[in-house]
Amino acid sequence: MKKQPLRISVVSYINSMPFVYGIKKSGFMKNYSLSLDVPSVCGEKLMKGQVDIGLAPVATLHHLKKYFILPDFCIGAVGAVSSVMLYSDVPLHEIKNIFLDNQSRTSALLVQILAKYHWKIKPDFIHAQKGYEKKIKGNTAGLIIGDRNFKMKKKFVHVYDLSEEWKHYTGLPFVFACWISNKKLDKNVTDALYKALKFGVDNRNKIVSGLEKKYDKRLMRKYLNEYINYHFDAPKYKAMELFLKLGKGMV
Repeated sequence: MKKQPLRISVVSYINSMPFVYGIKKSGFMKNYSLSLDVPSVCGEKLMKGQVDIGLAPVATLHHLKKYFILPDFCIGAVGAVSSVMLYSDVPLHEIKNIFLDNQSRTSALLVQILAKYHWKIKPDFIHAQKGYEKKIKGNTAGLIIGDRNFKMKKKFVHVYDLSEEWKHYTGLPFVFACWISNKKLDKNVTDALYKALKFGVDNRNKIVSGLEKKYDKRLMRKYLNEYINYHFDAPKYKAMELFLKLGKGMV
């Protein structure tokens, strides 16, 4: 009987392209199926058992009864990340409402944590619907994550990078997504995945050339090499634990 392929869900943003490249091009992963999803869907698939492993928002951990975190790699940042942003026409203390981007549980939770503990504001949080970007105006701000940010930043007077704000508050880096499995995986599988992910991260500049037609090459090179930090080290584990502790019980 043919062995079932390892079902993998990966975030469909530019920042995860090195991981996708490694899985597809390295040759280390042999028997797998791969789906590209927005972060919230990665988490949902893990929770529902529709995939075996996912590059999922760390806030997903609040909703999993059993999970295993794969070490070494993540989607993280040490300071500004440039792709998880709060936009507003007014300064923080004048914001009355904040649209929460429904594509990521982690970023939505992060903006609520920052509002409560760092900015000391009490806005109403609105779960955003499609097209909400056009409704960000007046004292209604909006959280936007992912690649859309590369064309948004010049449209608003006040722009807040959430990872940078977290660093100001805690002094720590931030982890947006990590590799999570909902079952114990064979060591041969985790070893192969590690090699594939490392191959992708080591070759991320090859991805930049493929983005030239749509995005500025220098911006993409800086984004993948400086803004995004892929190594899941001890400070990031500490930051993730603090984030999960502060966010416990929040919507």
